[in-house]
Amino acid sequence: MKVRNQKGFTLIELLIVVAIIGIIAAIAIPGLLRARMSGNEASAIGSMRAIGSAQASYSAGAAQGGYAITLAVLATPCPGSTQGFISSDLSTDPSIKSGYTIALAAGAGSQPLTAVDCNGVAGNSAYYATAVPVTVGTTGGRGFATDAGGSVWQDTSGAAPTHPFTAGGTVAPIQ
Repeated sequence: MKVRNQKGFTLIELLIVVAIIGIIAAIAIPGLLRARMSGNEASAIGSMRAIGSAQASYSAGAAQGGYAITLAVLATPCPGSTQGFISSDLSTDPSIKSGYTIALAAGAGSQPLTAVDCNGVAGNSAYYATAVPVTVGTTGGRGFATDAGGSVWQDTSGAAPTHPFTAGGTVAPIQ
């Protein structure tokens, strides 16, 4: 009588392992997608705050009280300097960063100013910065916006809050 040497796994054992891996993946993937979306939203809020800070520095230091209405103007350094007022990842209009489209424009009811900045560009009396998800529900679930008031506003529908900001419905300031 010959003793059979059995090494390896049976087909049933392999199918059970594959099924277990599939179940674990089905549980984990939605959580990972939510975490990625939350990270993208945090990045968008950070970008809105960075634009607000850059606008305050630009207004006080280079634009005689005015504001830039394009991200490219904020990214341009003054003569004698090598640094703009905002980082290079937000230097184009619009910028796509972490699943959000970030744009800068003149604020509602704003007026162009006659005063020019350090590069000869005329400022504006107000600005309106927005961050909206590239794909609502996948890259982000909320839209964000800010202005010279400094508060960051959110719209839970994914659209940018309209300017001037008013709380109600899906629009509220971020605490």
